[in-house]
Amino acid sequence: MQKLTRREVLAGLAVATGAVAAEKGPGYIDAHVHVWTPDTGRFPHDRQYVGPEYKPESFTPEQLLAIAKPSGVARIVLIQMSFYGTDNTYLLDALKRFPGVFSGVGILDSQRPGVREAMVRLRGPGIRGYRISPGKETATWLDSAGMQAMWRCGAEKRIAMCPLMGPDAIPSVDRMCAKFPETPVVIDHIARIGTDGEFRPADVRALCGLAKHRRVHVKLSAFYALGKKQHPYRDLSAPIRAVYDAYGPRRLMWASDSPFQVEAPHTYAGSIELVRDRLEFLSREDREWILGKTAGQVFFDE
Repeated sequence: MQKLTRREVLAGLAVATGAVAAEKGPGYIDAHVHVWTPDTGRFPHDRQYVGPEYKPESFTPEQLLAIAKPSGVARIVLIQMSFYGTDNTYLLDALKRFPGVFSGVGILDSQRPGVREAMVRLRGPGIRGYRISPGKETATWLDSAGMQAMWRCGAEKRIAMCPLMGPDAIPSVDRMCAKFPETPVVIDHIARIGTDGEFRPADVRALCGLAKHRRVHVKLSAFYALGKKQHPYRDLSAPIRAVYDAYGPRRLMWASDSPFQVEAPHTYAGSIELVRDRLEFLSREDREWILGKTAGQVFFDE
């Protein structure tokens, strides 16, 4: 990722503080971005984390805003980075430093006592959802008492469950949505359909089948990782159209999944352009919902 200049960082800060007026109404909302800092003294990584070493070394809120602002993005949903584990301190720090700019999706250990109380407590500072993932247990990952408590609290307090999953986990989510119909659900990255380069009709149908649950939403995101993985991402048009026909624009939200989306040859602008400029079946009102209003309702209590 290209190193940011001081001017670009200051431009990002100007957006965060409201010093730069958005040209297109209140501005777009990016519903999925990760941030982190090289300051592991104040914000240590989870010792149990065994995943890959992510780059760039630094992707702070200031750096993020400097990239997002030129595309008209004014607010962003921050997703807890995996190497911080269940310690949401850095996420909370960003929410505190930029009030009104960020909303948060955290991570909690559903097996620890008091998970419901933690969800209620963290809602105040701005965490409006929780990332959940099946790992290898796609059939039983939602069956524990703690996970049931999270979904129940989500229904009571309007806190979204945000599954990072593949199509094989859709049946288990379907069962939970039937059990907790008032729980908001936001599925990351079009359920990762097409990550191997192929959009299988059965996978698309399974994702579209979840639309019968009225609280389920889908993120149109991580275009760099789907299908041919090539800008301008025209091969995504057909599966997105199927999801659009099933859910309608008011349950879809665009997201970049930065900083991964801004690794060359992919760009932040290239991600938003697909929804804003290239999906001919979308009306102007559709784009307003997908590029901001839907995420505003789910993650900013609008």
